[in-house]
Amino acid sequence: MLNFTNMARRLLAVGILVFGIQNVVDTQDEGPQGIRNYTRVDATVACGGATPPEALADLKRLGFTSVINFRTAQEEGAAIEASQNAASAAGLKYFHIPFRTPSAEIATEFLSVIEQPSNQPVYIHCASANRVGAMWFIKRVKQDDWDDARAMEEAEAIGLRSEALKEFARAYVSQ
Repeated sequence: MLNFTNMARRLLAVGILVFGIQNVVDTQDEGPQGIRNYTRVDATVACGGATPPEALADLKRLGFTSVINFRTAQEEGAAIEASQNAASAAGLKYFHIPFRTPSAEIATEFLSVIEQPSNQPVYIHCASANRVGAMWFIKRVKQDDWDDARAMEEAEAIGLRSEALKEFARAYVSQ
């Protein structure tokens, strides 16, 4: 007769075999309250949309070291200065890489920040996670050597919806 723990282990093993390890690893943890579209990608990265300054202390408690924000100061509710202050008060590094229209310079700056181990674990956000998805696609292809299809599937799961951003990201990685 199996006890509950052994049965749970066997079910997990079957789940890994049937659905693949990636689906088990991608199980989402609960994000801080107020964060839109929170996705924990892996142990070193989480992504999200609109993130109120009050949520940054919770991100620090979850173990994050840095925040990358793609929002522009002109966006409604962006609260850039308040976010910078909240990050500083929480002991988080804060990288503001604002854009509405992507450029090679923005992608290069993002890649430079994200590749530094001292900036990880990192939380990346914009308003909806659309821009985050585009930059994450670029990171996966350029730094992690993922193929385009796999990287795009993950980027779309994170929040990438814009065809223009998809087109930019694909063009950037093909250079």
